[in-house]
Amino acid sequence: MTLLLDTHVLLWAAGEPDRLPAGTRALLRDPATALAFSTASIWEVVIKRALGRSDFRVDPRLLRDGLQQHGYRELAIESEHALAVGRLPPIHNDPFDRILVAQAQVENITLLTMDAQLARYPVAIRSV
Repeated sequence: MTLLLDTHVLLWAAGEPDRLPAGTRALLRDPATALAFSTASIWEVVIKRALGRSDFRVDPRLLRDGLQQHGYRELAIESEHALAVGRLPPIHNDPFDRILVAQAQVENITLLTMDAQLARYPVAIRSV
């Protein structure tokens, strides 16, 4: 199974894994689980860190480098992903979350999130 981690889950997995439930931590450590992060998550960290958000203090370059060193695959935003956003129902207004949903849908992978609203989308979602 391939998991695309949403930004908050990604930040917790990388820097505060104890905030994740034990079952989620085990899933992330399972060699049968392929892990991915979106370019959109790095972009979100850059923007929110620049705005001074206390929950986005991590250096985005170090985050990206660390994820890649730990075997995470970076999922770039493709035009097909952007077009898929336009086909999503208006359940969620956050553009970062919407592109993650579209990427999971187009790539046929599971989105790992703690956002219950995202589970309403027609895509494979696994809640934390």
